[in-house]
Amino acid sequence: MLPDDLENLAQSVVATNIFSNNILQAITTKNYWDIANEFKPLMHTWSLGVEEQYYIAYPILLAIIGRHHKKLLIPALTIIGSASLILYLLPFNDFIKFYHLPFRFFELAIGGIAALHLQEKVFNHKYSGLLLTLLIMVLIWGQYFIPKNYAIIATVTLTLSLLISSNENNKLSSLILQNRISISIGVISFSLYMWHQVILAYSRYIFFQKPEKEHILIITLIIITISIASYQLIEKPFRNRNKLKTNTAIKTLAFLFFLTTVPSLYIYWNGGIIRDVPELDIKKENSSRNIHAKYNSEIFTFNKNFEKNTKKTKILIIGNSFARDWANVLLESKYKEDIEISYTNDPLNSSDFKLRSKSSDIIFYSTANKSDVNKLKLDYSKIFIVGTKNFGINNGYFYNYSGEGYFKQRTFMEDGYIELNNMLKTEWGNKYIDIINKIIDKNGKVPIFTDKNMFISQDCRHLTKAGATYLAKIFDEELFKIIKKRDNYI
Repeated sequence: MLPDDLENLAQSVVATNIFSNNILQAITTKNYWDIANEFKPLMHTWSLGVEEQYYIAYPILLAIIGRHHKKLLIPALTIIGSASLILYLLPFNDFIKFYHLPFRFFELAIGGIAALHLQEKVFNHKYSGLLLTLLIMVLIWGQYFIPKNYAIIATVTLTLSLLISSNENNKLSSLILQNRISISIGVISFSLYMWHQVILAYSRYIFFQKPEKEHILIITLIIITISIASYQLIEKPFRNRNKLKTNTAIKTLAFLFFLTTVPSLYIYWNGGIIRDVPELDIKKENSSRNIHAKYNSEIFTFNKNFEKNTKKTKILIIGNSFARDWANVLLESKYKEDIEISYTNDPLNSSDFKLRSKSSDIIFYSTANKSDVNKLKLDYSKIFIVGTKNFGINNGYFYNYSGEGYFKQRTFMEDGYIELNNMLKTEWGNKYIDIINKIIDKNGKVPIFTDKNMFISQDCRHLTKAGATYLAKIFDEELFKIIKKRDNYI
């Protein structure tokens, strides 16, 4: 794996081992649905974190209340679960609701309440087929006609209804839920859960980026085979209390914990760098964390007003990390000695922004539309809009490629980038810095490596130093017109 991906994996191993990968992902990636997560082998263990945290809190609750006041258990769970549900319905950020236990507690608590109340009894009725049909409809089409928050509540409620129902009384539910295939899948379901993302992520990281039908078939067979083996060799022995000795189990788990945690901490501490990666200008002996992030973040040092009495061209750069990438392009260009850069990522809260804007000769604003510019009351004669860019989904596949033409590999961009680029280009015309148009070929693909055989981007979105130098050469003519002959630029 490339250093950034290996560092992320090491983080996830440690976090998973202490039941907190949900907290890690809430701090780092935030968006579970980000396509970059599809290449993370332990991305799925966020839910294990939520569950295990619940399984720590639940016994404590049982011990405190249940030992002396058993009648208060169900009311206590109901109150806490209701509080969790109310919290979930409040307008918090989606990623906070998704990853953190207080917002998920009600989903698990409702099962605990039912278990305590029913004491393993089930309801005999003939409507489990209807409940199953409704559940399937909500899972498949619910996002189109039910608000997301309520779709989850409906899913939880319908699932619980099925779990407490005697499903053999209905032909449909009995056929779907109690046939041999469903039961067999249910038996190995935890192993399927644990292994599916690991195999999917590594398959895409090494062998193919977008799985075709034949890939999906092969992967499915591999996942099922490994899951059956995992169930037989790991799950069953550990569940057999008669044969498994407690001391043996504790020693085994402790050994595995240290076997995976200690090396992962070492890898994380070294920023995922365990070998030289010439394509990223990385050497093992000079390893450090966040090399590329630091390069992008160095531009924050330019968050200041322009110097007075300077003959350099004053350039104000506005925007997010893509704007900082463009600042690095300028600083890697042959015009770096002729310019002075001032940068801000938050112009609305910058006390001296108006002064900087007025003092500037040129303004570069990253991926902005006209409403953004009008809000800041910027001078249209000075402004240029820096376009978006993308170099695929993940570099792992290209890094592991062993065929001919390694450095000539190209890739399709992530969905949505071309559409955004075309929209901004239409809106801004000759004021638009079209990065994608400079690098895309007739097949709709963009390069992975520079002309010096270096990765353009370490994460497919932001530029390496080599990538910034590469774009600086490509845009040399445009930069000359903008910086040196800006009065005549058309």
